[in-house]
Amino acid sequence: MFSFNDITIGQYRDTRSIVHRLDPRTKFFILIFLMIPILCTQTLYSLTIVSLICMLAILFAKLPATMILRNLRPFLWLFGITCVLHLFLTAGTSIPPFPVKGVNITFEGLERGLFFSFRLAIFIVAAALFSLTTSPTELTDSVEHTLKPLRRFGLPAHELAMIMNIALRFIPTIIEEADRLRKAQLARGAHFCGGLIRRIKALIPLTVPLFLSAFRRADELAIAMEARCYRGGIGRTHFQVRTLSIKDYLTIFFIGILCSSAFVIH
Repeated sequence: MFSFNDITIGQYRDTRSIVHRLDPRTKFFILIFLMIPILCTQTLYSLTIVSLICMLAILFAKLPATMILRNLRPFLWLFGITCVLHLFLTAGTSIPPFPVKGVNITFEGLERGLFFSFRLAIFIVAAALFSLTTSPTELTDSVEHTLKPLRRFGLPAHELAMIMNIALRFIPTIIEEADRLRKAQLARGAHFCGGLIRRIKALIPLTVPLFLSAFRRADELAIAMEARCYRGGIGRTHFQVRTLSIKDYLTIFFIGILCSSAFVIH
């Protein structure tokens, strides 16, 4: 059964591993390198390379694989919809005993449905792994330092990094609030089991208080930032000055070579 605790995206778990000790900019570049073959290639070979990189990262990060894979449970319905749509809408060789009464399921549709579901799963695992090994503060610094050269063109690098930081910090807070509201509804006799329509109707009473809670927390955060005279990134300094080490450069080079091979070798 799905639980809000399955979602670990936006949470940080420090295991003192070699992956955690990497510079946040290194992990940010690695995530970008992984996203390119995930989103741009159409071969199983490319996704296999990315999945192997993710498996190595999980191993070196000393994180339980179950903690990472739990993030896939809330998206099982999306995997199912993806497979069903490709099954019925992709032309090709029919799977016996189809076609039946105008309904046709093809081998090509099954292949494409599984492929795109696998692509989505790797995307979720990579995002979860990045958030579990990078604290929100490190993530903010990495995004800001990466986008800093674009400030001369008017891009507000600090503000964008701050928005991302706040959004990631709100994810576990909203999940915790949703779980608390769900338990309160269960204590009042609500039922979240049954068919799809019944589950959707049962979730409606959670939506309004959850949005109100999120807006209230956002308003409190804005007041707190204003009370502390926050005025954006102009003139701000950093407590910790980050520099890329040889280990970071070697990691970026190694991952870049692996991701490039996903395009060169088929």
